[in-house]
Amino acid sequence: MKFKFATVSLAAATLLAAGCATEQQTHTAVGTGVGAAVGAGLGNLIGGNTTGTLVGAAVGGAVGGATGYNWNAIRGKLNKDTAGTGTQITEQPDGSLKVNIPSQVTFDTDSATIKPSFRSVLDQVAQTLGQHQDVIANVVGHTDSTGNAQYNMQLSQRRAQSVAAYLGDRGVSRNRLSAEGRGQTQPVADNATEAGRTQNRRVEIFLKPIQG
Repeated sequence: MKFKFATVSLAAATLLAAGCATEQQTHTAVGTGVGAAVGAGLGNLIGGNTTGTLVGAAVGGAVGGATGYNWNAIRGKLNKDTAGTGTQITEQPDGSLKVNIPSQVTFDTDSATIKPSFRSVLDQVAQTLGQHQDVIANVVGHTDSTGNAQYNMQLSQRRAQSVAAYLGDRGVSRNRLSAEGRGQTQPVADNATEAGRTQNRRVEIFLKPIQG
């Protein structure tokens, strides 16, 4: 009975991994390998035998493949295409890629209209999303603490929506885009200084792989 359960579990895990095999497949080798290694260790602890180890490896590999993503090519291209704009591109602990665009590029004060200097950056993001259909984008707007907190929240939401709409107008499927504003709630610098406020006024675009 244990062997039958293990066989079914292994088959299910294999099908799960196969279901995630899209264009992302070439980018998930690292995640799959790490997931399999961790899963094998857990399976060995749980099952205490070779069968348990194999099941754990299969399940772990499927999970790891769904979360692991190699951003090197995308990050390198975006860094090159946005050079000189102050845009920062960093990989996040959750496996996403953050594109951080500073306020001097994005919007004028108290405006949700995209500046011409911002369009070139967004054009490159849209192009990247067009080339990688297995990636989605979450746009997050931020403000400094100047003025009314509720108004700042609304302004950041309008800005995030403007960015998502722009990407959509450049051919990115709307169902791959989301937008949210966080107002002044997540500062990255001291709002008591102009330099700090400038850093806090920003738009972040989080690129994430679609889970299989």
